Amino acid sequence: MSEPDDAASSSAGRVITRRTMLGWATATALGMAACGRDDEDAAVTGESAAIANEAYVFGYPLLLMHETRKAALESTPVNHFQHSGVLPTPDRRDIVRLNVDTLYSSAWLDLSHGPVALQVPAMDRDRFWLMQIMDAWTNTVHNPGSVHPQVRAGVSTPPFGYVITGPNWSGALPDELTPLPMPTPTVWVLGRIQVDGPDDIPAVRAIQRDVRLVSLEDWVARRPSPAEPLRPPPSRPPAEQVTEMDARRFYDRLCALMNIDPPAPADAPAMERFARIGIEPGGRVEGLSNADLTTAADDAKRTIGVYVDPQTRMDNGWTFDPTAGVYGTDYLHRAAVADKGLGTNLPQDAIYPTYFGTADTYGTPKRFRLRFERGQTPPVDAFWSITAYGADGFLVPNPANIYSVGHQEPVVPGPDGAVELAIQHRNPGPAVPQHNWLPIPAEGEFSLIMRLYAPRPEAIDGRWQVPAVTPVP
Repeated sequence: MSEPDDAASSSAGRVITRRTMLGWATATALGMAACGRDDEDAAVTGESAAIANEAYVFGYPLLLMHETRKAALESTPVNHFQHSGVLPTPDRRDIVRLNVDTLYSSAWLDLSHGPVALQVPAMDRDRFWLMQIMDAWTNTVHNPGSVHPQVRAGVSTPPFGYVITGPNWSGALPDELTPLPMPTPTVWVLGRIQVDGPDDIPAVRAIQRDVRLVSLEDWVARRPSPAEPLRPPPSRPPAEQVTEMDARRFYDRLCALMNIDPPAPADAPAMERFARIGIEPGGRVEGLSNADLTTAADDAKRTIGVYVDPQTRMDNGWTFDPTAGVYGTDYLHRAAVADKGLGTNLPQDAIYPTYFGTADTYGTPKRFRLRFERGQTPPVDAFWSITAYGADGFLVPNPANIYSVGHQEPVVPGPDGAVELAIQHRNPGPAVPQHNWLPIPAEGEFSLIMRLYAPRPEAIDGRWQVPAVTPVP
């Protein structure tokens, strides 16, 4: 926007005539009109920029999902599972805060060509499994698992069969399959199967090979599942690719992707507002310069990065989100969860209380204790664990190769029935049972994530709380 030219002024000794006065009046009127137009232009630009900011927050999860999909499809075709077969170690540096409790099975579906059948085989009764099924906007729409298989009436024993259908699909379905309708044709199936340490990996791999994912046509024809593809070298994290994307390209990409995976009906008011600057399915942003779009996008990124949902629980130094997984029209919450942990589970499936601390005092390692009184270990219907991470979010190297406690080896209660964990860099020695020691870095920042699989209601609503991590001399 340019400023209006200043009106002419008189100089000393100049004779001011009636004609001069009239000229000044005209110039002033024109100047005021121009100023008014620029104020209006500024208001219009400001409003458009605000809309672009809101649209970035709205669309960020969709772009992040598609960039994640794009990376996966470099090695794995659509409608195929990619199964993980190893537990992470500190040497793995591509994804932060990985768990050492489950092996993942990930598949990206394209339902535009028809439904896809999923079958989960029988496995040990006590083995936790979950098939999280997300739409293109990161909402967890279905979550069949070991605690709640979510099968149709009359089915009580495995294998459990499902058929995942896209929007507006209709047709006959086999009686043995439970229908799981999805609102978008792009779907992410993220499976997790409990693994009880390295020696248990072959058993989990055998289960993974028996998980079927085929088109409905192949299911009816009884064709086998396709062979598992090889896992490629890790690519640059998709979140980085979205964050570094040119702003105009981001908005144009958003418009294109909404043509594939339309927003929900509840998004209609937001879409009406976004359409004022051309952001709509198949559209193109208009009325804003590249600089304006960049400013709007950068402001949105900062907002997403620092946002904490008002319902986040903060108890005894631990924080977790009890409402993640389904977001409705809470677009900022949806974007913030996607940014911090794409694929976050519904609370009834898993919660992740997290603690951040400092491992040293001016270079001297600190020691901490976490004490669960008798009968107060995490209330779950599956299992729980605590994993330590360094300042970079990766597992902490240590000579004992201990990265987590609570799951793979049982913790040991004391004579009073309480469970006390030693959280420190050095081995605490024989006074602490080996399975009660969780190593942390010698210095710098660290974090702990407690994972509660199939948590009971009291863990979600705050009737049970994680105890405080306390320093000891």
